[in-house]
Amino acid sequence: MEWLLQLDGQILLWIQEYLRFPVLTEFFTKFTRLGDFGLIWITLGLLLFISKKTRRAGVLVLASLLGSLVLNNLFLKNLVARTRPYEVVDGLKLLIAAQSDYSFPSGHAGSSFAAATAIFLTLPRKYGIPALTGAALIGFSRLYVGVHYPTDVFVGTASGILIAVILYQIFTRFVWKKSGQYE
Repeated sequence: MEWLLQLDGQILLWIQEYLRFPVLTEFFTKFTRLGDFGLIWITLGLLLFISKKTRRAGVLVLASLLGSLVLNNLFLKNLVARTRPYEVVDGLKLLIAAQSDYSFPSGHAGSSFAAATAIFLTLPRKYGIPALTGAALIGFSRLYVGVHYPTDVFVGTASGILIAVILYQIFTRFVWKKSGQYE
């Protein structure tokens, strides 16, 4: 396990050394804020809920965000209690304000991929692919600004995808099919 922790830190230092450029720093320090509190995804979920044509997507986005909040932010972060990388990786420079919660898993990646996967599963690909791209950029931004380890983002991403897929299966088999609701 120690080798994985070392690799995590080395990847962050590699990103800092070889990928941080002023134009990218400006972009990623702003882009990472899109994931703050999941507000961009909550707003998108609410907007999708308004129209009958996209209501299923809105319901799945909001349910997936709730699932990600509970699993990642309320349960796993407090269970694992991993220290943020900028506090322990020598030489890593933080580009945004210090975070007030634990590092593992990334809530930004979890919520972003939960919402984006929900969109991908319920709407045409012309909406799903940009949503997944935005989620990937938010996930990478957390590495770029130095607030998460790669494994934090990986597990957040995987959990977000898994939550959305499981909820999609549940809604499709038990809620939407039987009740005709949200059609």
